[in-house]
Amino acid sequence: MKRRTVISAGVAAVAAAGGYRFWRKPARPMDLAAFQALYATPLAAPAGDLRVYHLGHSLVGRDMPVMLDQLAQAAGHLAHAHASQLGWGASLDQHRQGAAAVPGFEPENAHGNHVPADVALASGEYDAVVLTEMVEIKDAIRYHNSGAALAHWARAARAANPDTRVYVYETWHRLDDAEGWLPRIDADLSRAWQDQLLRVALAEDGVGTIYLIPGGQVLAAAVRAIEAGDIPGLTSREDLFSRDASGAVDTIHLNDLGAYIIALTHFATLYQRSPEGLPYGLRLANGQAAIPLPDLAVPPLQRLVWSVVSGYALTGIAQ
Repeated sequence: MKRRTVISAGVAAVAAAGGYRFWRKPARPMDLAAFQALYATPLAAPAGDLRVYHLGHSLVGRDMPVMLDQLAQAAGHLAHAHASQLGWGASLDQHRQGAAAVPGFEPENAHGNHVPADVALASGEYDAVVLTEMVEIKDAIRYHNSGAALAHWARAARAANPDTRVYVYETWHRLDDAEGWLPRIDADLSRAWQDQLLRVALAEDGVGTIYLIPGGQVLAAAVRAIEAGDIPGLTSREDLFSRDASGAVDTIHLNDLGAYIIALTHFATLYQRSPEGLPYGLRLANGQAAIPLPDLAVPPLQRLVWSVVSGYALTGIAQ
């Protein structure tokens, strides 16, 4: 699958349409106390296997959902399955406008797990819907009506199936971000994902509660552990990111090791259970074997994922 930098693709798509549409005054967010009250009562753990729908771009990709399928099935959820709609750096608002507005729609969805988003959600067949906003998250919020688009997809999912669990997948930014990669992940959880995205979406009628899959938080915790020398066989954040043919680090896309950690994060959040003991010799979407983590790195990283996921009320897991 051809990869493109999610930042440049999303911005290029808007520029191709004649530049940024316009700056939008942020909508009034839900009151903070009311927002926090939504997550005071944990979400009940799923009673059985999940059919999951992923809407997003290359930070979802084809491989990570296939890894999640294998993890869930290894945990006994034999009927777990997924479908998706992807684009090149596509925003939720571009997906809302339809296929013609989604950069790279045809090549990114040329696979057997693609189901058009409007068709999938109207079917009511999905137990969980995972919504992924574009990178750069600041641009998504400022130029792509992010809160309203998130609210749109949550309403669409629940209109057909009121019991659908709706999640937003917290991603990350470039390793070379001027603010610093770790400091920005720390700061963005509240200032972007919570205050400018979730609280804005939840202020609209009929949205229901949207839970968080803390991908960025897990990656940050993993990097801190790796760079502290606590994860055998790994030494730096670059160990989790792809490289091009010349060996240069892709500053936004994960390699197989990073994708595995994100798949663990999805599993832990969706099924509300620790991923400890799950397999790590998985296959990719093309059927080839994924590069596995070093053997000794697996147990501490699986424990770390559960520690992070179970530590946030926004995941819906009992604290």
